[in-house]
Amino acid sequence: MLCGGSRVLQHLSDHHHNHSSIGLGLGFCGAKIVQLSSLFISRPCQAMANHSSHKLQQRMMISSYGSHCRTPGDIPILHTCFSQREDDPELPVEGLSPVSGGVVALGKFDALHIGHRELTIQASRIGTPYLLSFVGMAEVLGWEPRAPIVAKCDRKRVLNSWASYCGNKAPEEHEIEFASVRHLTPRQFVEKLSKELRVCGVVAGENYRFGYKASGDATELVRLCEDYGITAYIIKSVMDKKQGPGRRDSGDSKDRGQVSSTRVRQALAVGDMRYVSELLGRAHRLILKVRTQDMRSERMISVPRSSLLNLPPGNGIYEACLLIVGDASSIPCTLVVDTSNIHVETKEVRLCNLDWSQEFQLLSVAFD
Repeated sequence: MLCGGSRVLQHLSDHHHNHSSIGLGLGFCGAKIVQLSSLFISRPCQAMANHSSHKLQQRMMISSYGSHCRTPGDIPILHTCFSQREDDPELPVEGLSPVSGGVVALGKFDALHIGHRELTIQASRIGTPYLLSFVGMAEVLGWEPRAPIVAKCDRKRVLNSWASYCGNKAPEEHEIEFASVRHLTPRQFVEKLSKELRVCGVVAGENYRFGYKASGDATELVRLCEDYGITAYIIKSVMDKKQGPGRRDSGDSKDRGQVSSTRVRQALAVGDMRYVSELLGRAHRLILKVRTQDMRSERMISVPRSSLLNLPPGNGIYEACLLIVGDASSIPCTLVVDTSNIHVETKEVRLCNLDWSQEFQLLSVAFD
């Protein structure tokens, strides 16, 4: 009966909210499921309007599902949707989108912090998770260039480390040139997700904005995605448990106390590496591009700031760091950051014993 396009509200079974409680095996054919125990959907619904917000958190909305994803089993599994669409005459045999049939997390993923990780966790519960990242924003918008929090060459390692949170499915990142989407209206952007990228679902935070001049919000994302047969999941922001709104007077009007890349940058600037680790959910890694001549002694390397591939902490001395060379064992070290240079000093291992056969070598310093 539900396959015919009717819409019902069904109470969730009582359960304690945790990471394993969201995937519910419900036998509704061709239904779009929005779980409200840890996610919420900002879509107006008359039946929901008559209940308190507390009741809403214990309900699940099931509505008719679009042509993008139809699976005959229990719950619609989005990462298998592609196999159901092989007969679609509009689907080209070659040149498929790398994210076709997957579930994309939407946002600005500079820091890859715990809020971003939560997006991919939710995406992994309903399909193959991807991060949809936009490149070239600074150039297009005229922003001042600044070092990334995570070095580009280190992003895959970070995403692979999220696999244990995502059902052993490491999320992949798909990049889109910002210039190609900047002038799209919210509807045109969702149409691109549907017809060009051919995604089955999207996951975004409650404060997500999109479209030209950020004119679309999470509510509109849900409405437009339904028009195009895409499941849209909106999740609550991951809050910074250590600090309230306006951490260190960020000047960010959107700051309501949620974990953000701005907070990570502020914590790095003052050298609060413990706080940085809490926001990132891991130790921060600084990536250095080192040459043979940068080795000042058997146990010290000094490089100019221009040799850094991502954002260092503020000036100071950082003990108990680890120097990581390729896949080799980590080496205890001390990092000194000054206005012009970065100095790495080991206490036990002689750096001259490292492989210096290449002109350049990438070294990582982890803030343990």
